[in-house]
Amino acid sequence: MVQDRLLIWKFKLGNTDALRRIYEKYKNDLLKLAVALTNDVNTAEDAVQDVFVSFAGSAARIRLTGNLKTYLATCVANRIRNDKRDRQRHEASGLEDADCVICETKRPEQWAILSEELELLRSAMARIPYEQREVICLYMQGGVTFRQIAKVRNTSINTIQGRYRYGLNKLRSILNTQVKK
Repeated sequence: MVQDRLLIWKFKLGNTDALRRIYEKYKNDLLKLAVALTNDVNTAEDAVQDVFVSFAGSAARIRLTGNLKTYLATCVANRIRNDKRDRQRHEASGLEDADCVICETKRPEQWAILSEELELLRSAMARIPYEQREVICLYMQGGVTFRQIAKVRNTSINTIQGRYRYGLNKLRSILNTQVKK
């Protein structure tokens, strides 16, 4: 989009208002994507914040040739995938027993899924394999094409389309079972 290219150009020239406008434009979509991928609002907020902090620090290196929303959505998915991989390594090393401080307080800007239908969908999304969930979320919420997902994941487009199709079928099956109860 021309507006995004202009914002990026201004941002690269040091205009902090351009960065703020990019953040305001895409933060809600990226949060929805991150929540769908992580199934946790706090983790999702952290991932989106980390992506924007990294984005803000990389003005000189940005060479965006495609869609800004797609780029940011891919960054969020990569961040979540890396965090998940790091957590798995951490758990495998036996560090999961280390003392952790868990903050139970809610920040005012946090939002919650209140609708019963959204809660059913969230629960169903959590039950499908992560690879399928990632493709569904990137495609449906992130606006990323199958070809772009395949390129980023270094996987064939047929595999990505299969993950999407199998994921949707699994979601339908889970949701149909829950609705019949």
